[in-house]
Amino acid sequence: MKADDHHQICVIVITDDKNQRFAFEDTLYQFGFTVVGCYGVEYLDGLSFAKLETGLLWLIDTPLDTALHTQILACKPYLVLMGFNKAPNLGYLDGYQCWQRVLVRQLRKACGLPALPKAKMIRHNRRWRYVLLLGASMGGIPALKDFLAHVDSQLPLTVVVAYHFDGKMIHMLPKTLTAHNDWECHVITKNQSLRAGQCLIVPTENQVVFDSTGMVRVLDKTWQAGYQPNISLIMKNMSEVYGDELIAIIFSGMGNDGSQDLSQIAQNNSRLWSQSLQSSSCTSQPQAMIQSGFCQFVGSPLELANKVTQLLQ
Repeated sequence: MKADDHHQICVIVITDDKNQRFAFEDTLYQFGFTVVGCYGVEYLDGLSFAKLETGLLWLIDTPLDTALHTQILACKPYLVLMGFNKAPNLGYLDGYQCWQRVLVRQLRKACGLPALPKAKMIRHNRRWRYVLLLGASMGGIPALKDFLAHVDSQLPLTVVVAYHFDGKMIHMLPKTLTAHNDWECHVITKNQSLRAGQCLIVPTENQVVFDSTGMVRVLDKTWQAGYQPNISLIMKNMSEVYGDELIAIIFSGMGNDGSQDLSQIAQNNSRLWSQSLQSSSCTSQPQAMIQSGFCQFVGSPLELANKVTQLLQ
């Protein structure tokens, strides 16, 4: 078996949960792995381990007792992986697709694979190449206005703004942010598709989630206690879905929202940038990003805008 060819990696799954067996099998087949079988522990006694080929990738989603461990070692496995999250029900398609992406990234990293095929993303209307998440709070409006004024709305970008703002005033934000640019800007109030040239503002009342088809969906639940909207939660969701197609920039603001789960986000190859402290009206939010050790670029709003333009050109 060659570690640089996932088609030659043969996988066997052990889990007692039939829904997990379906999810593993569906995902592994979808991403090109060869599935030897998905079994519950109760079926293992009747399984002839002697007939199993060696060098299999074993995915264990059940407690590993001594007997099972001994059986697996006797088969001379290529690799044994454990500790998987429970797959969401297919009725929650967004969550299920995120679970698939996390699983595939785990396998890619464990097997030393440079890349695995991504789930196809449906791009609606104008095609976008990157999703740009702009997180801001106190003092962030001038910085966002300056940044958007220097990023051409004709670039293959779709912009999402997560701003800690008064819920009664947030609907004034689109007009404020687009005073000196051609971005089409509005607050998210319904399910809709992402498209280039569009700047969407996350609502303060309802949570939103982004899915792999390029849709943003409004949930019938409020943000949890703390920041509203929660930049870190949004960034984590978008990173799991868009991976290296996400550019997340933290602008001026109070607190440290946007600096949680950065290790996992970095593993998804999402870009993490920050406004410079010298150009920030309130430095605590960008400072938390910079001091995290995961920030890859720091600059003024103009320098950040030029960096985005250079990346796309």
